[in-house]
Amino acid sequence: MRFSTLAEYLQKLESTSSRNEITKILADLFRISADSEIDKICYLVLGRIEPAYTGVEFNFAEKMMIRAMSMAYMADGVQILKEYKQKGDLGNVVEELAHAKQTVNGKLSVEEVYERLHKVAEEGGKDSQERKLVGVSQLLCQVDPLSAKYIVRIPLGKLRLGFSDATILDALSVMKVGDKSARKVIEGAYNVLSDIGQIALRVKGKGLKGLETTQATPGVPVRTSLAERLPSAAKIIEKLGPLVAVEPKMDGLRVQIHVWAASAQGSGEPKEVRVFSRNHENTTAMFPEIVEAVKKLPTKDAIFDGEAIGYNPETQKFALFQQTVQRKRKYDVDTKAGEIPLKVFVFDVLYLNGKDVMSRPFRVRRKLLEEVVDNRAGTIMLTRQIVVDNEKDLKAAFEEYIKEGLEGIVAKKMDVAYQAGGRGFHWVKYKRHTEGEIADTIDCVLMGAYRGKGKRAGFGVGGFLLGVPGLDNKFYSLSNLGTGLTDEQFRQMYKMVEELKVDTKPDSYEVPSVVAPDIWMRPKVVLEILADEISVSPRHAAKYSLRFPRLVKMRNDKSPEQATSAHELETLYKMQNGGN
Repeated sequence: MRFSTLAEYLQKLESTSSRNEITKILADLFRISADSEIDKICYLVLGRIEPAYTGVEFNFAEKMMIRAMSMAYMADGVQILKEYKQKGDLGNVVEELAHAKQTVNGKLSVEEVYERLHKVAEEGGKDSQERKLVGVSQLLCQVDPLSAKYIVRIPLGKLRLGFSDATILDALSVMKVGDKSARKVIEGAYNVLSDIGQIALRVKGKGLKGLETTQATPGVPVRTSLAERLPSAAKIIEKLGPLVAVEPKMDGLRVQIHVWAASAQGSGEPKEVRVFSRNHENTTAMFPEIVEAVKKLPTKDAIFDGEAIGYNPETQKFALFQQTVQRKRKYDVDTKAGEIPLKVFVFDVLYLNGKDVMSRPFRVRRKLLEEVVDNRAGTIMLTRQIVVDNEKDLKAAFEEYIKEGLEGIVAKKMDVAYQAGGRGFHWVKYKRHTEGEIADTIDCVLMGAYRGKGKRAGFGVGGFLLGVPGLDNKFYSLSNLGTGLTDEQFRQMYKMVEELKVDTKPDSYEVPSVVAPDIWMRPKVVLEILADEISVSPRHAAKYSLRFPRLVKMRNDKSPEQATSAHELETLYKMQNGGN
């Protein structure tokens, strides 16, 4: 396929906000694509060059793109900047510029453009910025105006087509069977092998049968299993029993640790290690002590699921989340590692010694885990666990962990497989707020901000609009937040607002005009909120609102899609009012 054809499809996608129409357009695109290019098309339509977990990024700033456009078309950079300020989009600017220069070449294929963009993204070392600049400018010289528009947007991370990998899964189903009925099967494979390009290759080449052999692979993150909520200890025993595994719930950073033999012979030495966040961000370089500790475990390869939390060896106390999250950094890693050493509590194993073990019952996976990880003091430790069969013992464990300063417990069903990417009653979290008025804190997406009055005018913002994600890739307004923040927090929030503000309401937002903010923001920031009550609200799109919401902390470890969903919110509302 020529890239100019892909650009035409990108224009169609840009011109519609209907998810069903977007799905249809993508399915048509995938249908006419070749087996060898569908993976690359999937990455490109998401504005990427590789899966997010590989960490390959363009690192191409707007100023550099203006220079590349100037070089490609022999144009005045100052004039380009002026046009950009007027239009707010360098893609539109370059399209007009290419038309004016009468560039009509559209012969480059998708694979040729992809390979050249990939080379730009991989450039590193001395003079790499100049090589990136030349690479993009030469590419712009060889494509038509519409293709130039999207080639400029992709490295800048501003493709903004209004869909995510979830819509691609729907489109692959439509491509293969004519409707979305195969979505569950395709998503099940994607939950295990989180590479949308590889999944598309298998579906395109071999159909749904091509997904049957999908298994966990060290080095490729598995979508993490998530916990549900229940209103009481009695309900937990009823739902998960007769025997229930009870483990402490840590307030730290979710980590998925992969280790495998570096050599093809599988000698086991040296070992490769990757540490991924719940968002599949490669955080290996941030946690050198985890890397060294995992290499010493008695296994040739494995995938572990766990929680990393700061620990003070002098006081023998765990750090607050706000302290632990400081370990997520690209610079001064060794200094911070000395200030806030980590312990990783491993609570599950997904792959061990050459075998995917996710389908095995949890009681079996726990025994496998005990063979390679123990409870002796060290960086990597086995999560404590007791098995109970009654409400009294479950509550006693809960109270004990609360006294230790932990969040509560996670109760687990003993005879179920690991539910990759799934939230269900195989795991249930029971936190310190569970027996209060609201069963948990709520992770909200920051959608926009209101301008401040009086003292808050000096901060630049005086309040914020919060929302939650739905199952349709949209975000629904939930509540306003304006109290409980310190002056310093207001200043920090203003900086985020300035960084993430956009001119118009994002297409994925459902917000009634009566609560529309003064400043719209693209969905990026997740805030953990505690409130006195969830109430039914005719003002907000989520149909609920929060009474007296207070900021607990920023959740830098979560993406907007991982915030509390509208469905979960409804569950919390029912629990608050005595329902199940």
